[in-house]
Amino acid sequence: MTTTIDVSRLAALDVHVHLEHAGESTEADRKAAAYFKGGGPRDPDAMAEYYRSRNMAFVVFTVDETLSGMIRLSNDEVVAFAQKNPDVAIPFASINPHRGADGVREARRLIDGGVVKGLKLHPPVMEFYPNDRIAYPLYEVFAAAGLPVLFHTGHSGIGTGMRGGGGIRLKYGHPMPIDDVAVDFPDMPIILAHPSWPWQDEALSICLHKPQVYIDLSGWSPKYFPPQLVQYANTQLKHKMLFGSDFPLITPDRWLADFEKADFRDEVRPLILRENAIRLLGLAL
Repeated sequence: MTTTIDVSRLAALDVHVHLEHAGESTEADRKAAAYFKGGGPRDPDAMAEYYRSRNMAFVVFTVDETLSGMIRLSNDEVVAFAQKNPDVAIPFASINPHRGADGVREARRLIDGGVVKGLKLHPPVMEFYPNDRIAYPLYEVFAAAGLPVLFHTGHSGIGTGMRGGGGIRLKYGHPMPIDDVAVDFPDMPIILAHPSWPWQDEALSICLHKPQVYIDLSGWSPKYFPPQLVQYANTQLKHKMLFGSDFPLITPDRWLADFEKADFRDEVRPLILRENAIRLLGLAL
């Protein structure tokens, strides 16, 4: 798939956007909305226009899981949405490693067709550790294509407040197992999604130590960022931090309003908002 994104006009590039089912909500949807206190439009056309009207592009994906009970779209629906909106949308696949050979075949089909630009994984709801060899056949496919893999890390807003946390085990969100993946696939770009609370220092260490590892700042308002995250974003990791919202649960409008008030250096802001992601995703500057 060829995007028609004009990066010279971009105010920002959001690397973390979910394409959600716009119909009836589940208990997990309602609890997540309460946890994040708001959100944006779930209708796909309204979402695309939301970004277009703000001169923003975005990475978009589903989450291939059944544990949460949330209604999930398919990768092909994500691709169709991106093909309809190539001026703003960059599609990533999501494939549950537990699907085994079937998931690997789907990954190859999507990559060989040139229709996806990366992979989104959510270990807590997919129920696997990132360094479990069950996931390695998927990594091999994306590493061979030189495409990034984005991992949810840290606390999960999905399941928060539900009985037993909705069955979601937070241990799978610890970022340190991803260090093994970075060693075993040294040329595969890796994105640690979200401030990785309560393991922020571990995420910063991995990102500092491994050249191909980045951090996206989605899922939290910047006013709640741990101070060490802001410190490293302003200094040693200024070229490895990426703007992400977690739309529709958090909107760019809300995130950017709080980012404006946060203690980020002026010269670092454009790197986070667009320039780092443009380089990582191979878009022309």
